Amino acid sequence: MRLTPIQQQQIRQAVHEVFGPRALVRVFGSRLKGDVRGGDLDLLIAIDEPIDHPARLAAALSARVSRAMDGRRVDVLVSAPGLRRLPIHDVADREGVPL
Repeated sequence: MRLTPIQQQQIRQAVHEVFGPRALVRVFGSRLKGDVRGGDLDLLIAIDEPIDHPARLAAALSARVSRAMDGRRVDVLVSAPGLRRLPIHDVADREGVPL
């Protein structure tokens, strides 16, 4: 995984501040490939209870993590009861690594 321990801690902290302490985060996509340079950061946030305003929360988390990673683009995917599940959710569940 191409994230330093400090970056991993910053991401976990931001997730808990934005989505709450019960939220789980998985990294998926190009950041898991050690031989690839660049690329955005793809995060799956999983919550076991319905949430209000998931798009606003995802945008807030994306901005916060992006600032911590010197402007790197951050895509946030949210999984929670009542939200539409897309094929990308299955990819993130299958290939993602928990932080």
